[in-house]
Amino acid sequence: MEYLQTISASESQATQKPLTHRLADSLSRIRFQLIGGLIVAVLAPAIARTQFERIADHSIHYEQSLIGTFCALMLGYLIFRKMTILPGAKAVMNVVPAFLTSYAVVVAFFFLMRIEYSRAQFLMSFALTCIWFASILFVMARFRRPVFALLPGSASSRLTSYKGVRWRVLRSKKLIERLPHLPIVVDFRSPSLDDDWQRIIAEEAIKGRRILSARELSESLTGRVQIDHLSQNSFGHLAPDSLYAPAKRYIDIVSALILIAFLWPLFVLTAILVRLESKGPAIFKQSRMGFQGEKFTVYKFRSMREQITQVSDKHADKTTDDDARITRFGSFIRKTRIDELPQIINILKGDMSWIGPRPETIRLSKWYESEIPFYRYRHIVRPGISGWAQVKQGHVTEVEDIRLKLEFDMYYVKHFSLWLDLLIAVKTIAVVVTGKGAR
Repeated sequence: MEYLQTISASESQATQKPLTHRLADSLSRIRFQLIGGLIVAVLAPAIARTQFERIADHSIHYEQSLIGTFCALMLGYLIFRKMTILPGAKAVMNVVPAFLTSYAVVVAFFFLMRIEYSRAQFLMSFALTCIWFASILFVMARFRRPVFALLPGSASSRLTSYKGVRWRVLRSKKLIERLPHLPIVVDFRSPSLDDDWQRIIAEEAIKGRRILSARELSESLTGRVQIDHLSQNSFGHLAPDSLYAPAKRYIDIVSALILIAFLWPLFVLTAILVRLESKGPAIFKQSRMGFQGEKFTVYKFRSMREQITQVSDKHADKTTDDDARITRFGSFIRKTRIDELPQIINILKGDMSWIGPRPETIRLSKWYESEIPFYRYRHIVRPGISGWAQVKQGHVTEVEDIRLKLEFDMYYVKHFSLWLDLLIAVKTIAVVVTGKGAR
C-alpha cells in the first residue's frame, strides 16, 4: 500500500515545474509536514502561552504540555498516514478524526497518571494541527496527481480507466530510459511479458526503480479484490490478521457496554414510537448467516409493516427505496441507522462486530452462494453493523451488484486491520449524517 504515497512526478525536471507544483511536491515530503507541524502545533502554542497566560506559576506544567502535544502530534500523524493510504480515503476528511483520537489518548493518559497540563495549550495545539494538515492536503489535492509508467498488457486497459491517476504506457522499451523517475506498473500474469521485458524490469529494479504489481495497485485504487480465485492476504494465507482480531473483540464489548449506558433512553423512545405507528413488536428478529457460516438471530427496530403472509421467494428479503412496507418513522430510523442499534446486543453476544461484512438473510446467502464462487469466504470474519462494502457501495441485492460487493468484502478480509476499521467508522459517520446509501 505504500505506493499510494508515491510523490507525483512530472515529465519535466523540477526546475521547469510551475511554482504551485513545486510547492505541492515539497508539502508531500514527510519531513516537511512533520517539521512544519512541530513549529505550528507544538512550539507556537507553547510560545503563545508564555506571552498571553498571565499567571505567576505558568511554568509549573509547561514542559509536560510541551511533551504531551509533541506526542499527540506524532501519534496522530501515524494514525493519519495509516488511514490515508487506504483506497477511497479522502484525506481531508480524516484529519480531525485522526488527531482527535491521538490528542484524546494523550489527555486520557495524563488524566490517569495525574500529570498536570495546560488545557488551553492542548486545545490550541489540536486546532492548529488540524488547520496545518488540512491546508497541506488542500494544496496537494489541487496541484498533484500520481503518475505511473505502465507496461502494455491485459491489465493496461483496466488501469488506465481509473480516475485520479495519470499513466504513461511504455509501448516501446526506449521510453523506459526517457522516464527514469516514474514507478513501473507490471501485470506479471500478462502473456505479453516476454523474456526481454522481464530482463529490463529486473535491471530497472536493480537500479532502484520502483516496480509495482498491477493487481496490487488495482486493489489500492479501487478498494476491491478480484474474485477469480481465493485471494491471499498480506501475510500469505487465507485467514485475516490474527493479532488484531482478539483485540477487536474486546474493543467491541467495551464500546457496546458504554453505548448502552448512554443510549438506553433512545432505545425506549424508539420502541414506543415504533409501536404507536404500526401494529407488531418493536424489535424485528431475523435469521442471518454469520461468522464461520453459522446462523444467528439479528435484532433491529422494526421499520416495516408486518407481512400478513409469509413469502418463500428470495425476493421477499429485498428492500427498495420506495418499498411500500416501510413506515414513515421506519424510513427515518433507516436513514439515520437508528434501526441498527439493537444489534449492540448481537455484538455483546459475539454474533457481530461494529465493522465487518454485512450479514445476509439465509435465503439470500444461499442464493448468492449458488450464483457466485467463493461467496462463503466472506464469513471468515464476524459480520458488522457497517462495513467496507456499505460505505463504498451502499445497499445492493442484485447478483451483478453482489459480485462487486463481494470484491469489497474480500478487500476488507485481506486488509483486515485497525486502520481500515477506523476509516470505515469515519465514512459511516458521514453516511449517517448525509443519509446516503441508507435503505
